[in-house]
Amino acid sequence: MVTPSGPAPQYLKVKTHLREGIASGRWRPGERLPSESELTQAFGVSRMTVNRALRELHQEGMVVRVQGVGSFVAELNRIASTLTVRDVHDEIAARGHRHEASVHVLETVKATAEQALQFQLKPGARLFHSVIVHRENGVAIQCEDRLVNPACAPAYMAQDFERVTPTHYLLEVAPLSEARYTIEAEMPNLLEARLLGMPRGEPCLVVKRCTLSVGQVVTAVRLVHPGSRWFLQGSFQA
Repeated sequence: MVTPSGPAPQYLKVKTHLREGIASGRWRPGERLPSESELTQAFGVSRMTVNRALRELHQEGMVVRVQGVGSFVAELNRIASTLTVRDVHDEIAARGHRHEASVHVLETVKATAEQALQFQLKPGARLFHSVIVHRENGVAIQCEDRLVNPACAPAYMAQDFERVTPTHYLLEVAPLSEARYTIEAEMPNLLEARLLGMPRGEPCLVVKRCTLSVGQVVTAVRLVHPGSRWFLQGSFQA
């Protein structure tokens, strides 16, 4: 039996185990992952816990689930679709508009148990934390709440993020090799609502993204966009 360690949620332990196995090539594209029964027994958790881990990996495009058959590693073209990371400054500039940013938090923090698991560090390890609001022609459109691994970007705290975005800086010092994200509709917390100048009851579009460079987690970011001021647009061609 795999013995869970630390207080991190059990589903996250299962999810991390599978995700790291996929990233390392233990399970190749198209290969079947261990069954829910096998994972339930290995981790000593409920079937519901395992199901949540697999469901989130499916939502992130890393796993294909076939009812009555099992879960399989997504083909490379599906995984590659999660790797697009665009700089908000470039998006705004492409529309011919003016980008501005204001830094509200820039600090060093100690990783919680869950954050340590995500970054593959020990609880209490040092992380950089920033909260930045991005504006388009003076209107707040994004609140960026970001954690950064100091080992990947040791000079992060010395940057002027009103002149260069964290995304631009991080892509230069730690070239992207993998990205994982989820997109959800949520209500902003009190700080996000205040920084974005929006009513507490207005829903937001929230992108949660984790990026890696050569297998090492570089950053985890929560990007909050007021629903009335933002939309997602893209295209796909086979």
